[in-house]
Amino acid sequence: MALPFLPGHSFNNNLGKEKFHKSHQFDNCNDVSMLVGEHKPGIGGEPMLGQKPKPNRSNIPQGQGNAAPAWVAFDRQVLRFDAYYQEAVHEKPEEQYRIRTCKIYFYLEDDSIQVNEPQINNSGIPQGTLIKRHRIPLPPPNDDMCYTVEHFNIGNEISLYGKTFKITGCDQFTFNFLRKLGIRVTPPSEIPEDPHQNYRKQMDESQQPLRPYEKVDTLKQFLDHDRHVLRFYCFWDDTEKMFGDVREMILHYFLADDTIEIKECIRPNSGRDAAPMFLRRARLPKSSPEALKQPGEITGRTVLNVFGPMGHGGRYILDSLKTGAVTTECYTDQDLMVSVTINVWGRKLILADCDDFTKEYYSTKYGVSNFSPVPYKGGPPSGTKREWPPYTGFGSEEDSLCSCMGLLPKPPRRDFIKFMEKDRHGLESNVLRFKARLDTTKPIDQDRRFIISYFLSDDTIAVFEPPVRNSGIGGGKFLERERIKKPDQPRFGTELSEYFTAQDLYVGSRVNFHGHFFILIDADEYAFRYMEKHANEFDMAHISKITAKLGQIAVQQKDQIKEFFRRNDPQSTGMVAYDQFRNLLVQLGGSNLSEHEVMTLARYYSNTQDNKLDLQTLVAIVQDQLKKANFENFVNLADGLAHRDTDNSGFLNVEHVRSTCNAFRVPLPTDLLRTLLDKMEKNEEGCINYNQFVAYLNWRDFPTDQIVQAPVQFDSSWSNRQDTSNVTSVNYIALLQAVLGGV
Repeated sequence: MALPFLPGHSFNNNLGKEKFHKSHQFDNCNDVSMLVGEHKPGIGGEPMLGQKPKPNRSNIPQGQGNAAPAWVAFDRQVLRFDAYYQEAVHEKPEEQYRIRTCKIYFYLEDDSIQVNEPQINNSGIPQGTLIKRHRIPLPPPNDDMCYTVEHFNIGNEISLYGKTFKITGCDQFTFNFLRKLGIRVTPPSEIPEDPHQNYRKQMDESQQPLRPYEKVDTLKQFLDHDRHVLRFYCFWDDTEKMFGDVREMILHYFLADDTIEIKECIRPNSGRDAAPMFLRRARLPKSSPEALKQPGEITGRTVLNVFGPMGHGGRYILDSLKTGAVTTECYTDQDLMVSVTINVWGRKLILADCDDFTKEYYSTKYGVSNFSPVPYKGGPPSGTKREWPPYTGFGSEEDSLCSCMGLLPKPPRRDFIKFMEKDRHGLESNVLRFKARLDTTKPIDQDRRFIISYFLSDDTIAVFEPPVRNSGIGGGKFLERERIKKPDQPRFGTELSEYFTAQDLYVGSRVNFHGHFFILIDADEYAFRYMEKHANEFDMAHISKITAKLGQIAVQQKDQIKEFFRRNDPQSTGMVAYDQFRNLLVQLGGSNLSEHEVMTLARYYSNTQDNKLDLQTLVAIVQDQLKKANFENFVNLADGLAHRDTDNSGFLNVEHVRSTCNAFRVPLPTDLLRTLLDKMEKNEEGCINYNQFVAYLNWRDFPTDQIVQAPVQFDSSWSNRQDTSNVTSVNYIALLQAVLGGV
């Protein structure tokens, strides 16, 4: 009987207490005031009214070493248990219950549990994840606590949300972990049989097919020859029919399933519809077309007799020899070969050729080596040449021709790529300038000089006459910049006219510009260098071709040539004056050697660099040239020179050094490289120190302090005055070694 709440009948619960502290219940988290002491006790450490205790955790003893939190120590460590539960089945006479097996996963890092049920085919039951991963509370009245690792062992029954799971086994990791915790693990037990699954198994075993089947396994052939296709080039000669012709085909044989497809090669404007496929991919019978078979005549197997009732319980006797079976023979890879005729549904196709993979396949598998193609393609059709109407005289020839190519006239297309590559950029003018005179007998015009400029960007030519004081002739622009036609061409012809190109201009050539005949007598240094750099485009500057031509001329006059050089070089210096050298070549070659070819030889076998330059200035010029060309392959160049030094002396012959530089494509002019090699100190044998030579070239590691003067900019009024060094002497010894093989 409770006492009334009256004075003298109540008790003070705080009597004898010594602790009256309060727990920290509120705090700021991310600048938000919130309750953080949900599980903290009240005043004096006593629980508050209605407060639930904090769920317990698994008590796992701490091992040796540094203590780590559970989410680090047990990361990706999961205990797996085999279990089952019994599910009641109502209103079904075949079964009263079902045994459903499942897997229970216990995650050690946070004591969460997940239950999965393995899927069974055609079960009709939703299977998979039964319980998602989370902490599961114990059954009431202990629902304020959660399952821990102590609740799990083989033979235990656990209740998860009303379902009782019987644990029957675990994996090896789980067994070892429980043993380490000191838990005695009981032996595993077997899961009871499911009556429903046994019933389904009996039904599956009792079922028999209504007719016998023969299994044909083609998986191996597919795996061995997937994406392996034989290609044959064939043709169908249909010329026997009216309006028939030879039609080209491509046959593809698929080794994976022995099927064939045929595509037709339809040329443009052939008058045929561009069908994507001539024969769809399928097996191709040899004796096609055939009459239609009666229903039931073509079957997979032949049944000789039937015993017992139809369906379940019957017995069949099959024809193992397949007597009377109707088989259709189809083409295989053995039947396909070059020059073989095949029947494609009544059309005779001749296999004319095949690709490389097909040849390798037949030579490897069947040992075939003869793959001679069958010629079937005729020559190109003899069509009439399309003739354009003559030029009308309005506009340019290209513009007038565009109006004849379509109903909507379009302007002629310019070679924009050539314009961008050959247009002037920086110090590269891409303009070849020549000095010329008039080819005339008039005394007044014989002394006139002209500057012919050829623009490589658009193949135009401009002629300028430098003014001369007191000559009586006003200089200036002689011919406007334009493309100039070559002479002796019809003005109103049906073909496009030919124009002067860069290959038509060279020193010594005679050109006709609108009735004015010019003879080119000289060129500027840029023109010489450009033509020598692009020697494959200019035969007059190709040193190999010029040397070969000179060798054919001089091979019959060796003695006279040697006597000439011995007479003009009595001190055997190896050098001869340019005028004497030119007179010799004119006497030997005559009209076979042009003036430009003579000058190219003289430039190649001469010291055109200024001999007054000291070594340091010359090295500065060389490094400036290499720096502009962005050449930095000095390590490989030194290795290449060291490879030629067989005795490791550090010295090499000058010719070996020059040939090695050419092999590594050192971007230096020939005369500049030869001058640098001549300036360097040589030993008693005439060899140079190639390591010092590479150091002179290396502008990256050994830059010189010498300042190189800027080159002269492009001047449209260039008149070839004596402002640059000309060729004064020629090294005839090097020339004779290249032409005649010795002096």
